[in-house]
Amino acid sequence: MKDLSYRIILRPEPEGGFTVTVPALPGCVTFGDTLEEAKDMANDAIHAYLESQRKHAEPILDDAGTFESQLIVHYA
Repeated sequence: MKDLSYRIILRPEPEGGFTVTVPALPGCVTFGDTLEEAKDMANDAIHAYLESQRKHAEPILDDAGTFESQLIVHYA
């Protein structure tokens, strides 16, 4: 077993709860009513995604070595 690192994005929804996306795993999206539940759901979704990757003999990717930054863009 090996430790893999994934960045997750938790976006609050207007009706409540949080949508979670995993940028390194296209299409890996889930939802939770609270931040804690959203993180737990993300963990489950990532495991399911990785099982599918293994089943189809596709490479297992993660965010190791990925750099992240944020830009503030002035737009009029």
